[in-house]
Amino acid sequence: MSKVIKSTYVSEAVDGFTPRTAMEEASRCLLCHDAPCSKSCPAGTDPAKFIRSIRFRNVKGAAETIRENNVLGGSCARVCPYDRLCEEACSRCGIDKPIEIGKLQRFAVEQEEALHMNVLQVPATKKGVKVACVGSGPASLACAAMLAQEGYEVTIYEAEEKAGGVLTYGIAPARLPQYVVDHDISTVKNLGVKFIFNTKIGKDISMEALQKEYGAIFIGVGLWQEKLPEIPGVGLPGVLAAADFLKKARKSGGSYHPGNRVVVIGGGNVAMDCAVSAKLLGAEKVDIYYRRTIEEAPADMAEFQYVLSLGVSITTNFAPAEVLGTDKVEAMRFKGRDGVSEAKVMVDTVIFAIGQGADDMTELAPFALNEKGLIKVDDFCKTNIDGIFAGGDVALGGKTVVEAVASGKIAAVHMMNYLAKKEVK
Repeated sequence: MSKVIKSTYVSEAVDGFTPRTAMEEASRCLLCHDAPCSKSCPAGTDPAKFIRSIRFRNVKGAAETIRENNVLGGSCARVCPYDRLCEEACSRCGIDKPIEIGKLQRFAVEQEEALHMNVLQVPATKKGVKVACVGSGPASLACAAMLAQEGYEVTIYEAEEKAGGVLTYGIAPARLPQYVVDHDISTVKNLGVKFIFNTKIGKDISMEALQKEYGAIFIGVGLWQEKLPEIPGVGLPGVLAAADFLKKARKSGGSYHPGNRVVVIGGGNVAMDCAVSAKLLGAEKVDIYYRRTIEEAPADMAEFQYVLSLGVSITTNFAPAEVLGTDKVEAMRFKGRDGVSEAKVMVDTVIFAIGQGADDMTELAPFALNEKGLIKVDDFCKTNIDGIFAGGDVALGGKTVVEAVASGKIAAVHMMNYLAKKEVK
C-alpha cells in the first residue's frame, strides 16, 4: 500500500513512485499486444504505450505519450478512477493485482516537469481563425489545447480569477495539489492559448458578442449550482453545498476554518474531499453520514481509507431529516434507513455533498436542455445553436475529469470540421 502522508491542508496525501519503484512496477506489465488498459481510457492516454516506455527506461517517451494524448495528464494521474477504468481492465487482474497505472502516469509527468520537457509544440503557421472556450475546466482546456496545436487562435473566458475549474476549486489539495494543476495549465498556455479571467459570459460579455467575434464556441462551464435537500432548516447559516465549501477552502490556501464540529452528507469522492478538507483545515471532529451502505457508495475505496486514517467517522444508512438551530446551525437530525432509528448530532457546520446542478443555460443562449437542465448535444458535441459546441459536466452531468477531457477532444475535432466546411463555403 502507498505511504500516506498526513500533514497540512495543502500537502499531497500519497507519495509517488521513485525511479526504482516505477521501473519495478512497469516491469510487471505483460506487454499485451492488444492492450485492454488502453482501450479502457476515455481520453485515449494509451497506458500500454507509456508503461512500456517506462519499463525500458524511456521516461521521456512515456511523458510524450501521456502529454500528446491528454494535456491534463498530471491532474488525471491523481484523480482518475483507475480502479474502474484502465486498472480494472489490466490483464494482470487474473494473475495477482493490476499494474498501478495511475502512479506510473504520475511518475512520468513528474519527470517531464523535472526535465523541463516541452512536449507540445505550437504550429509554425496559424489558420487565422478565432475560437472561444467558455469556462476553463478540464473539457475546455482539452478542447483549447487540441485546437491551438492545429493553428487556431483560442481564447478561454473564465469567471473566476484562476483557470482550472473543478481542478482548481472543487477537489481537495490532498488529492490534487495546485502545483500539478498549474503545470497542466501552463502546458496549455504555452500553446498560445489566451486566458481572460474574472469575466462571466452572459453578464460581462454577451453570447451574441462572442458569436460575432469567433468562428466557433465551446461551452465547458461545469456544474456549480448548489444542490441542497428540501428539509427544514437548510437555509440556516453554517449549511453549505460541497462546491461552495471546497471553493472557499481552496481560495483561502488553507486559512479557512470550517468550525470544530463538521458533518458531511454524501458518499461520493466529493464528500470525501469535503471531509478531508475540513479535518486538515482544523476541525476537531468530522463525521460523514451516508443514506446507503458503504458498498453502495460511489466513492473510491482508497478515499474511504484515507478519511478513516484521518480520524473521520463514517455512519451509513442514515439520511438527513432536519437542520436544527436558531441564528445558525446547531445540530443535525437523521432518520435511519430502517424507518425506526434516529440520530441527532451537535454540529457547527453541515456540508451537503449530494451533487451539483447547472446554472440556467437558457440565460446564456437559447440552448435546448434535457430534463436535468444540462445542454443537449449530439455525438459530435454540437448544440442546437449553429457554431456552438458543449462538453464536460454541463453536457454530460457530473462525470469524471478524464471523461470531460475526452469530450473536449471530441468537440475540438468536430469544431475543426465545422470551421473547415465554413471556409469551403
